[in-house]
Amino acid sequence: MKTIPTLLATLTALVVGSSLSAHADIAVKSGEKIGFLGDSITQGGWSNPAGYVRLVIAGLEANGVKAEPVPAGISGHKSNQMLARLEKDVLSKKPQWMTLSCGVNDVWHGANGVPLNDAAAAAGTFTSRPNEPEKGTYEKNITQIINQAAAAGARPVVLTATVIKEDLGSAENAKLAPYNDFLRKLASEKKLPIADLNAQFQDRIKQLNAPGKNMLTTDGVHMNTDGNKLMAIGVLKALGLNDAELKKAEAAWKPLEEEAAAAAAARKKAQEEQAAAKAKAEREAKEADKKK
Repeated sequence: MKTIPTLLATLTALVVGSSLSAHADIAVKSGEKIGFLGDSITQGGWSNPAGYVRLVIAGLEANGVKAEPVPAGISGHKSNQMLARLEKDVLSKKPQWMTLSCGVNDVWHGANGVPLNDAAAAAGTFTSRPNEPEKGTYEKNITQIINQAAAAGARPVVLTATVIKEDLGSAENAKLAPYNDFLRKLASEKKLPIADLNAQFQDRIKQLNAPGKNMLTTDGVHMNTDGNKLMAIGVLKALGLNDAELKKAEAAWKPLEEEAAAAAAARKKAQEEQAAAKAKAEREAKEADKKK
């Protein structure tokens, strides 16, 4: 029979061991770089003080992991454009990790989008904008991005595409579904970490139950603060953070949220002042015309 001191020592060792192993489960290590490849959602994820890219980095740091971001989001970009600039914008920076957020514009842009596969390409009419890279197909483009990143030593983390309108029954979300199914299948086949953001957004939108309102986005696509936080939670979970570590991360986001709110208020004030000045100038011009 173990003595009480022995039992206490054993319990202490178990607690310490579990704590250490929990921290060890965070896949990213201090000093490593994370590339964030994506479109305007990712561009905003960096330019916004409380964007999801900044929240991910702050969440890791709150848990003792100081990673370096390589932001690579460009508004309007689709899978073919991300593939074309992958080396220049991400791989040349030698990241150890790369998150991939792609799919919304491939669908949302309609005829200017990217077909899912060869069958979709043959069945539809797709057009390219001037100087746009070869269209290809979403499946081929994403597979090449993943393969090239992995070959360069950047472990990919797949992010399913969020939503196109917060109306989950929209035609756009129905068309987006097979694109996300492909991402899930590819991540499973290649044993890659995946943040199933689409599933998270669908669950949260159903829970919020606010038909006709945008609760997670500003316009049905681009993130508000709550949407950015939900994305960041999904990415951090995919990187191995547990519930306790996620709480630490969320606590660290408060200053960033306040900074974002202050920046938004300043923009709104500037817009109002600009509108007022324009209206005043128009009134004065009209009065001057009357005097002529």
